[in-house]
Amino acid sequence: MKIGLDVLGGDYAPNSTILGAIAARKILSSEQKIVLFGDEAVCRNKIKELGENPEDFIYQHAPENISMHEHPTRAVTLKPYSSISKGFEMLKRGEIDSFASAGSTGAMLVGSMFSIKTIPGVNRPAIATHVPKLKKGFGLLLDIGANADCKPEMLNQFATLGSIYTEHVWGIHEPKVGLLNIGEEKEKGNHLTVSAHPLLENNKQINFIGNVEGRELFSELADVLVCDGYTGNIVLKLAESFYVTTLKKGFRDEFFDKFDYEKYGGTPILGVNAPVIVGHGISTPEAIKNMLLLSRDMIGSKYIDKIRSAFN
Repeated sequence: MKIGLDVLGGDYAPNSTILGAIAARKILSSEQKIVLFGDEAVCRNKIKELGENPEDFIYQHAPENISMHEHPTRAVTLKPYSSISKGFEMLKRGEIDSFASAGSTGAMLVGSMFSIKTIPGVNRPAIATHVPKLKKGFGLLLDIGANADCKPEMLNQFATLGSIYTEHVWGIHEPKVGLLNIGEEKEKGNHLTVSAHPLLENNKQINFIGNVEGRELFSELADVLVCDGYTGNIVLKLAESFYVTTLKKGFRDEFFDKFDYEKYGGTPILGVNAPVIVGHGISTPEAIKNMLLLSRDMIGSKYIDKIRSAFN
């Protein structure tokens, strides 16, 4: 198993990414290798400075970085030696089994769609995120920003993608799928949700429970919550603010602590031909470590094969 990591991605790279890679290396087995994409000399020197063995990692020299402010498509095309471009090049050739970055989300989406491409039958990939539950565990929310405007059939596909992911990566048997909406009745909502509801009802590959209102977001009602990327991104940013707000108010709570992005590291891009994970731009070493461990779980679950079967 070879897990690819963009060393140059993120606000605190390369220090944060290298420290996270070292922490993950101590947990992974000897057969689970981390491939570092970045300036090889810088990576080796930094690892040595930290008192670790540079030979514990595999290196792919990629000295260029794609910043958050660059146009994603143009940057991926004009910077073939960037860490993200090189990562997708090796992922496409099967030389690594997954690729993760805390860098440009746009560039990661472009690389996913135009390099490894979407799984046949999937119209558009979706970005998914963890949603903490009040009692225990997490749910999955998708899409959270890859597709601001959606068609009903896209929401139906997101439901299938999310259901397969939660079942095979998280181990949830027959995950409950809900459509995020403004009311429980199937007639409620805008044109998108009203049109998507019957598609989800007739989707035999999912356990559809109907509409789910925002007040049930953190309950046990649904394991997978489906929405367009515009709605999902607003919900995500609001949820992320909970953790920061509790800290500013001076109190700690076990539930709100689960909103800390470090806990799960990154969010998967679902619907493409290989495991791809996008991390938060402000990812700490702890977040990077957990992003790599999530990569390991995604590879090991072989959920990509399950998605291919479902869409065939």
